[in-house]
Amino acid sequence: MSQAKEEKDQLVNNEEATTEETIIEETTGETSVEETVAEDKETAKEDESDELALLKEKLEKEEERYLRLLADFDNLKRRNQIDRVAQEKYRAQNLLTDLLPVLDNFERALQVEATTEDAKSMKQGIEMVYRSLVEATTKEGLEPIATENVAFDPNIHHAVMQEKDDTKESGIVLQELQKGYMLKDRVLRPAMVKVNE
Repeated sequence: MSQAKEEKDQLVNNEEATTEETIIEETTGETSVEETVAEDKETAKEDESDELALLKEKLEKEEERYLRLLADFDNLKRRNQIDRVAQEKYRAQNLLTDLLPVLDNFERALQVEATTEDAKSMKQGIEMVYRSLVEATTKEGLEPIATENVAFDPNIHHAVMQEKDDTKESGIVLQELQKGYMLKDRVLRPAMVKVNE
């Protein structure tokens, strides 16, 4: 009996030891689950902060892109406005350029001496048409370039001859050979001139 009792005691002790090991394992397991949950929470926070940082960076890039596009659009609007103003200002440029030879021909015709009554009346009619044409072109902004006794300016004068005149300074326009014209502030045709050496 004592052997049976010893075996029984040994079985009970073994069961108690097994139960204690199981409890220790479970406790250890619970600790590791808690640690795992804590680690998961930290990882999730880090992921969220990384994601937030990426989103902020992306937002900054998009805002910068938006501001650049807005600036480009403003520049385009300004450029279009300038082009429209220039187009309106110089709308008659092609027509006036084509009319310059007509004005030259009228001026040549008016330089001819009229000897007969018919020629005088024709010249008078030509003068009236010429004045009307000059008035119409002046309304559009066409102006003749001043030439005689002014300093030669290569932007508005075209020197075709030089001559020596001691009574005038060097670089002064002596004679206009062909009229030059400006449309507002733009040269349509430079004046052909003779310049003092």
